[in-house]
Amino acid sequence: MSDYLLSKDEMKQVDDYLDKGFKVHYVNENLSGMFVEFERQEKVCLQILTADARKYFAAKLLEQTQLQEGMSI
Repeated sequence: MSDYLLSKDEMKQVDDYLDKGFKVHYVNENLSGMFVEFERQEKVCLQILTADARKYFAAKLLEQTQLQEGMSI
């Protein structure tokens, strides 16, 4: 699979989890990629391999964090 298609697929998976109401619980990044643990009633782990999808996830995480901070003010 090309990097473009892999990135697009990984970004879609991130969006799918967030759209279903999952929240980011834990993130671990190493040489094998980024491992993101989402939590709702159960925990699921997603491995993100591509740099574009990692940047996309970071933007989504920042967005989620800012929304939570805005609600608590």
